[in-house]
Amino acid sequence: MNGVFFFIVLPYLATLSLLLGSIYRYRFFGYQVSSLSSQFLESKQLYFGSRPFHWGLIFLFFGHLAAFLTPRAVLAWNQVPLRLYILEFTAFAFGFIVLAGLILLILRRIKTKRLRVVTTWMDIFVYIILLTQVVTGLWTAFFFRWGSSWFALVLTPYLRSVFKLNPEIAAVSQLPVAVQIHIISAFILIGMIPFTRFMHFLVYPFTYLWRPYQQVIWNYRNTKN
Repeated sequence: MNGVFFFIVLPYLATLSLLLGSIYRYRFFGYQVSSLSSQFLESKQLYFGSRPFHWGLIFLFFGHLAAFLTPRAVLAWNQVPLRLYILEFTAFAFGFIVLAGLILLILRRIKTKRLRVVTTWMDIFVYIILLTQVVTGLWTAFFFRWGSSWFALVLTPYLRSVFKLNPEIAAVSQLPVAVQIHIISAFILIGMIPFTRFMHFLVYPFTYLWRPYQQVIWNYRNTKN
């Protein structure tokens, strides 16, 4: 029964929450969709925590995405032991980078009084889910080796079956508990995106990457002598 809920019901609840919640928030609270930056309250610790967290997260995201979209290419790459070691070590290193950045961000929230005042329960929830994601991911990578290969062989077919509306949970239900927690926490995080500051990922200004430089002209004239 737990397998049915966590690996069949929960993915669809998370997807429904993401879609409907995002539409609702855009429709009625469009101007509130942002990362709610706290840089003006404290910037130095934010810089050293946010940079490794975001860059590491981006690498891991696209690594997971590659294993989902091109599992055969990943398996072909891993057929050479040296390439497998490089991939696994690199992913593990970026996982530690994310963990280090996340810990710095959490400590920043705890130590800075001005940040504690504006911290909400949803912020705390996000940190807990993210910490669960990263720790279980590193645990999985260390104790259940060659995750890039069995991700392509086990999780990719499961996730694709979910998208095809015909979930096959036989294999995923037999995975170690740490791996299952990693998957479940990912679904929870996806479902909670519309209610957290993570909404800013959905409105990233990609057009800034190719738009021409803008010239800003200062028109203020000081009339005082």
